[in-house]
Amino acid sequence: CKNPAWVQANDFSFSGLHNPGNTGNPFGSAITPVTVAQIPALNTLGISLVRIDYAPWGVVVPHYHPRATEIITVIEGSLEVGFVTSNPDNRLISKTLQKGDVFVFPVGLVHFQRNVGHMNAVTISGLNSQNPGVITIGNAVFGSKPDISTDILAKAFQVDKNIVQQIQGKF
Repeated sequence: CKNPAWVQANDFSFSGLHNPGNTGNPFGSAITPVTVAQIPALNTLGISLVRIDYAPWGVVVPHYHPRATEIITVIEGSLEVGFVTSNPDNRLISKTLQKGDVFVFPVGLVHFQRNVGHMNAVTISGLNSQNPGVITIGNAVFGSKPDISTDILAKAFQVDKNIVQQIQGKF
């Protein structure tokens, strides 16, 4: 926390959500966060948001937020969105959204977004945490440091160890 005598207007503001993110990456998406890291005054307020830009067919890979529910609004374009319910059902709940549509991803559930259009798409998401966290499934499972044992991952995914090593090599 900051000494109240030192608080300034800049502690309560962020500029830049009008700027498109760089989607020139393998995923075709760019995330611009507005969390307590960008606005110190969000500390203890329990809210944040993100702008996400998507190239045509760009994705936000499967991930989850350990500390937040997310509500997403499509500003431009059309998206396929979805989340997976918890064990034992692991049921996919998905929908295609158009400009102006809203969808909710419950806290702690794996979810994704994909631009299904031939033009760029933009969304704004609100999250009920000033620091929602994000855990991408691929990075967590195949990119941990040190690596999770190939024996464990081969059994978990029911594939040969060589496939696991090949995937780990990408992270």
